[in-house]
Amino acid sequence: MGSSRPQPLKLASKLRWIRMTMGLTQEEMAKLVKHKRSPVYPGHISEFENGRREPSLLVLLGYARAINLPVDSLVDDAINLRK
Repeated sequence: MGSSRPQPLKLASKLRWIRMTMGLTQEEMAKLVKHKRSPVYPGHISEFENGRREPSLLVLLGYARAINLPVDSLVDDAINLRK
């Protein structure tokens, strides 16, 4: 099998930061970012935030739109969300 693609090292912490900044539970975040073609359950949010599961592009778009950020700010490790 081929090797997996590189993953952003800071993605998990950025996703957790977004949820915490918005004051949402994992269940509330799952409802906010779910997409018909990419269902999200509260357990997925935990896995995203702990780096055990990589969110789909549609879910990343949901996170970015929820906090009004461009998607690249989530996947680019050089961009720090915390001011």
